[in-house]
Amino acid sequence: MRVFVTGATGFIGAFVVQELLGAGHQVVGLARSEAGAEALVAAGAEAHRGDLEDLDSLRQGASDADGVIHLGFVHDFSRFVEVCEIDRRAIEALGAELSGSNRPLIVTSGTGMGTAIPGRPATEDHFDPSHPHPRAMTEITGNRMLELGVNVMAMRLPQVHNTLKQGLVSYAIRVARQTGSVAYVGEGLNRWPAVHVQDCALLYRLALENGSAGERYHAVGEEGITVKAIAESLSRGLGLPLRSVSAEEAAAQFGPLGGFIATDMPASSAWTQDRMEWHPTGTDLISDLDQAQY
Repeated sequence: MRVFVTGATGFIGAFVVQELLGAGHQVVGLARSEAGAEALVAAGAEAHRGDLEDLDSLRQGASDADGVIHLGFVHDFSRFVEVCEIDRRAIEALGAELSGSNRPLIVTSGTGMGTAIPGRPATEDHFDPSHPHPRAMTEITGNRMLELGVNVMAMRLPQVHNTLKQGLVSYAIRVARQTGSVAYVGEGLNRWPAVHVQDCALLYRLALENGSAGERYHAVGEEGITVKAIAESLSRGLGLPLRSVSAEEAAAQFGPLGGFIATDMPASSAWTQDRMEWHPTGTDLISDLDQAQY
């Protein structure tokens, strides 16, 4: 297949590109800069210049593709509602080119969208279109594209990690360095799901090749690691003191992501593993954090 990938030069995208190329697919990656374009060509892919707000470039990339993996996202949490709107427009542009063709479009969401009952693992069969989180816009738009005849699927991600990057944990590392301590909220027993980046990349390929319209997949290798266990590993690696803070203190310390630090968001991938015959084997999150080069 000829696959158009947005976010192709990002952390997860680079692994997805390699996974697709290794399976014999032709990859065209969206590149915002000349350096990004050169990196894609060096990896064995084609480069397509543009960005997520250049809707014409997105339409052109999708029009020439047999399938699209939409991984790109503007990671600016200080204007989160705005960047979720950028994502909506990008999905609409991509979907308009694929409508009625049966060519797959995989959009990227978060496992939190599958939480039906607080404290229980999120599941693939649940989605609440009235979910208050702005990122719900991704799946709302995907559902709208499905109604318009687009073969759209949603890939829900937890904390995607290796020894270099770890999702929201990487942000927590930056905050710890700035503040001189590693914080968690209360007893720190709230849980975050995780997956190794190579397992995640494999699941994107399997969904592209074998997925069905309207399905949602959870790229989850570990259902839930306590935030305290994560903080303890960071404390060891950074050589910084560990401390418990209140929810109010967390909001001040972590800024726009303060609410996430205390959120309990375990997630299951049992259905995904069975449906895709996908069995994650990558290193667990704490092991990667313990081996990280701080």
